[in-house]
Amino acid sequence: MSKAKHPGTGLAAVAEAAGVSKMTASRVLRNASGFSTETRDRVLREVDRLGYVPNRIAATFRSDDTSTLIGVSVPRLTGGLFGPVLDSIDHTLSRLGYQTMIGSHEQSVKTEEAWLRAILAWRPAGVILSSRSHSEATKKLLRKQKIPVVEIWNIDTLPLGIAVGFSHFDCGYEMGQFVASKGYRKIAVVGAEAQAAGMAMVRFQGFEEALKSAGLSLAGSEILTDRPGFYPGYYGTETVLSRVSDVDAIYYQDDAMAIGGLFYCKSKGLDVPGDIAIAGWGGMEVAAVLPERLTTTNVATEALGKVASEALIARIRGEPVRETTVVETRLVPGNTV
Repeated sequence: MSKAKHPGTGLAAVAEAAGVSKMTASRVLRNASGFSTETRDRVLREVDRLGYVPNRIAATFRSDDTSTLIGVSVPRLTGGLFGPVLDSIDHTLSRLGYQTMIGSHEQSVKTEEAWLRAILAWRPAGVILSSRSHSEATKKLLRKQKIPVVEIWNIDTLPLGIAVGFSHFDCGYEMGQFVASKGYRKIAVVGAEAQAAGMAMVRFQGFEEALKSAGLSLAGSEILTDRPGFYPGYYGTETVLSRVSDVDAIYYQDDAMAIGGLFYCKSKGLDVPGDIAIAGWGGMEVAAVLPERLTTTNVATEALGKVASEALIARIRGEPVRETTVVETRLVPGNTV
C-alpha cells in the first residue's frame, strides 16, 4: 500500500493555511511582487510552521513557474580574486530570490561550452560568464536559448549581452606609467598560465604600451605554465633575474605572484624598492598588511558581483538596465615601487 503524502508538505497546504491562493504563495516564495507585506509575513509564518521546502527542480521545469536558477562560470573556484566576486554574486542573488549553480572554465572555451550545455539542461533564468572569449557553439547556444547573459570582469570586447567590469589594458597601462615615472628603466614582467589568452596578458600589453610611450621596452618576461600563486611568483622571479641582469622593477600578474617575488628578493638580500621595485595587481587583503605595503591595483570585487547580479535580474524581469557598467579600479602606491 502506498504511503499517503503528509498534507502539510505541499505549497497548496501553505496557501490554504495562509488564506491565499497557491499562485500568491508561490510569488511570495520567489520574492516576486504583487502582494502586501502582511500577506508575505502570513505566508512565511505558515512555511515555517509547516516546514515547507520548495521543490526547485520541479519548479524549474513547470511551464507556469519561473526558474530561479542562475548559472555562474568563473576561471577557477580557488582564485583569490574570484572568491569575493562569487560571494557577492551568491549573496545578491539569494537576496533577490535566486540560486547559483557555479562552475569553472579553467580558461578553456571548450570547458565553458561543456559547462554551459550541462547548465542549460536545468533551464536557468540567466547566466553570468567571466571568460573573455567564447566558442562559436557557445554563442549559438545562447542565441537559441534566448536567456539573459551578463559578462563580467572585462569590458574590452563586444559583450554577448550585458557587460560589467573594467579595462584590463588600462590597468596595465596605468601601472606602466607609474613605474616609468619613478625612474625605473630595466623592467620585466612575471606571469602564469602561458597557454591561456587570459586577462593578465591584456594587462601586460597595456603595461608594455605605457613603457613604449615613455621610450622604454621590456627588459625581460617570464610567463609560466603554472597557475598564478605565491610559489610561481617566487621561482618566476628567480628565473627572470637569472636570465636578465640589472632588472630594477618587475610587474606581476597578480598580488599573490608579487608577494612570492617579494619573498624571493628578501631571501637573496635584495632591498625592495632600493635594489628592485615590485608591483602587483588585484588588491589582495594580505598586500595591505605586509611589512612593505605592496604597490598594486585594487579591484572592487564585491561591487562587481553585486552590480552584475542586479543587472541580470533586472533584465530577467524586463526592467531597464545599462548595457555596460564600468566598475572602479584604483592604483594604490605602496612601499615597493
